[in-house]
Amino acid sequence: MDSQIMDRLKEHGVIETEQLKSGNHVEDLPLKAINKQSSRNDLTVLNNYFFRNRNVYISKHDRFAPYPPHTHQFLEMNYMLEGSCDQLVDGKEIHLNKGDLLLLDVGCTHSISKLNENDILINLLFRDQSISINFLDDMRRSNSVLYDFLLNSASGEHNTIKYLVFSNNIDSDISVTMDQIIKEYYSKLEFSDVIIENYLSILLTKLVRHYHVSTDKKSPQQRLMIQIIKDISENYKNIHLADLAKKYGYNKNYLSNFIKKESGKSFSTIVTTQRLIKAHSLIAATTLPISDIIESVGMKNKTSFYKKYKAYYLSMPSDERK
Repeated sequence: MDSQIMDRLKEHGVIETEQLKSGNHVEDLPLKAINKQSSRNDLTVLNNYFFRNRNVYISKHDRFAPYPPHTHQFLEMNYMLEGSCDQLVDGKEIHLNKGDLLLLDVGCTHSISKLNENDILINLLFRDQSISINFLDDMRRSNSVLYDFLLNSASGEHNTIKYLVFSNNIDSDISVTMDQIIKEYYSKLEFSDVIIENYLSILLTKLVRHYHVSTDKKSPQQRLMIQIIKDISENYKNIHLADLAKKYGYNKNYLSNFIKKESGKSFSTIVTTQRLIKAHSLIAATTLPISDIIESVGMKNKTSFYKKYKAYYLSMPSDERK
């Protein structure tokens, strides 16, 4: 991080000066920016306060006092630029170290413990309402049916993931982009808004890259199902249920029922879905004739392919190239 910007971020703001003296939270938002929920104890920060003339809003979180529970009408990122902090997010204790990023979905409640002198927490807010954790899910699962299965088994059929924590990885991939965004925001150079929005697209894509659902603490049945879906993901062109049954030492009918029970989908549905996903990627990223793509993913009936593609993506393959 640029040393001048870091020095600026470490300076005490007006609210920080007051909080340092009293140790108590000083409200940093006007009444028009918040909506007190009658049935809840937290505050909802309204969308239009931050985004009157911009699509992205960045600020340093005020130190020296705890911040009360609140929610937002927009997606929020908390990035630990320096030091560390503790938060209570959706009822769970979260600890962030330098380089960690917390992604909070719309409506997710969180509170922040007191930050000390060397704790610099950056808030990044953006108002594109099409961007949510579900959006990241959709991007990530577009690579493989395996991700879809892992996500569903991790969150449960009726649960919704409201936040994600991205730990500072070895190559600091996310941190590099966040530092660029922060530098661009506080430098206020020409075209900075445009550059920040482009960096934000890069950041979201990197988050998807690093968004992996853990396979720890899975039952033996789940671990077997994960391995089966990996096999399907890798050999979708010509995989057969009989081959899988032989590989794992099961009767073909038993394995068919097992797959249906564990995944909620039949073997043929999983295979077809993986073929459609691969076809979609090739249609979007190449100029190969669609007929060649259909054949390359292992589907022989073109009429059936178009019908299934339309049902899965709600559009025709040719629409991807317009």
